[in-house]
Amino acid sequence: MSRRAFGALLVALLIPLAACSSGATSSPSAPPAAPVSIAPGTAAGSAAVPANLTIYAAASLKGVLDNAKTAWETADPGSRLTISTDSSATLETQIEQGAPADVFLSADTTNPQKLIDKGLATGAAVAFAGNRLTVIVPTANPAGIKTPADLAKKGIKVIAAGDAVPITKYATQLVANLARESGYPSDFVAAYTANIASKEDNVKAVVAKIELGEGDAAIVYVTDAKASTKVVTVDVPATANAPAIYAGVVVKPSANASSAQAFLDWFAGPDGQAILAGFGFLPPP
Repeated sequence: MSRRAFGALLVALLIPLAACSSGATSSPSAPPAAPVSIAPGTAAGSAAVPANLTIYAAASLKGVLDNAKTAWETADPGSRLTISTDSSATLETQIEQGAPADVFLSADTTNPQKLIDKGLATGAAVAFAGNRLTVIVPTANPAGIKTPADLAKKGIKVIAAGDAVPITKYATQLVANLARESGYPSDFVAAYTANIASKEDNVKAVVAKIELGEGDAAIVYVTDAKASTKVVTVDVPATANAPAIYAGVVVKPSANASSAQAFLDWFAGPDGQAILAGFGFLPPP
């Protein structure tokens, strides 16, 4: 047999074997945690080796990412996500200092843009979610807070976050907006500010203090209020609310940049949106 004929025979034998291999399925006893579409270039969609990714994310995304981790790892066998959550500002600083993150998911657009401006992120920031603000009080509401206007009453202990934490930026805007609403005192901003009793590291720590009754009220994201069974909400006027925009970037030093981009695209896509919506997040604007 000639070398050319032998080669043709070998190819003919290998093609069916490859087809059988690609048609293999996982055991029916381990169904995926959620329907997931994997972007091209990930291990589940190509011959690429599954990657271990470290995701740095805003504290308000913790519950979402616990579910996203299960969905992603189920759909992309062999991959692993390591999730680290804190204030977006704190995480941005850690990445600047060399922390080994692959993807940064922030509760604002400012912190991702900082990484882009400093050459520490690849491509543009991707907006993936929106959020709204609400006022929370302990379940028993010992201070008797009925409207956001009560946040300015003398003696009220307001729990806030640090100045660099994104929730503070949004809360500051909300308070300024409320001051322009009918029925709010002219010194509302100053009185609210004077009532701030502590500034916490992130929004989860703010919620925890209200749950423990260590403060009378706080302004937090709607999603954080929804996640707690130990607080009740005091609605804010829709005309005064300050919409939050969440955005993410791939961190430039990542050793798994293509997989990191695939995860970010997936998280911002339909499957990620479905998980986010389940926790009360809004679509990005």
